[in-house]
Amino acid sequence: MFTANVVTSNQTGIHNNLEQVIRRNQHNLFRKPVADHTQRAFEAINSLVAQYNRPIILDSGCGTALSTRHIARKYPGSLVIGIDRSEIRLGKQYEDALPENAVTVRADLVDFWNLATQAGWQLQRHFILYPNPYPKSIHLKRRWHAHPIFPQLLKLGGRLELRTNWRIYAEEFALALRLSGCADVDTGTFTPEAYWTLFEKKYHQTGQELYYCKVASIPPSCRKH
Repeated sequence: MFTANVVTSNQTGIHNNLEQVIRRNQHNLFRKPVADHTQRAFEAINSLVAQYNRPIILDSGCGTALSTRHIARKYPGSLVIGIDRSEIRLGKQYEDALPENAVTVRADLVDFWNLATQAGWQLQRHFILYPNPYPKSIHLKRRWHAHPIFPQLLKLGGRLELRTNWRIYAEEFALALRLSGCADVDTGTFTPEAYWTLFEKKYHQTGQELYYCKVASIPPSCRKH
């Protein structure tokens, strides 16, 4: 039987400073030196993208790549790229091999998103499935939607889907999208028909509510910042 801690936070709703942080990030150019290992990893993947010439789907923070497998089978005509910073997680062995249209890469997400934006990538879909919450109020800027990389993430375009077990995280992500110019934002709870990640399985089987935040397509107006 799984056990999983419920997210606890000193926040009871959307962070009071969220809009201020979002606006600041929209007007400040993000600068961060790219780690060498991520630069090399991106160059290899970028060559593969050019070789395959297929629509690109990112599975960001893919962990053991269980979700990458599900996504690749669901969208066989696309190239699915699972990204995680942990070599140990990516090295987990499953009975089935990765589908032929899937690949995993060890990289820092912030650096990878930045490089993908610079390379002009336009995604078909982008999945961000669990954890990252940083539930302490003081850690707001570590959450993806309040991180300086968020405007670059949006420039990648495509259909974006976030999943989490923390309601406030989904609500904040949705507000960040709307503040960035995305009008067609959908949020809610869901019951998984199949478990795409080990976290999803653990959270659901311990009775936790699962939340999503989706944008059918990130419009150009949402990518201009």
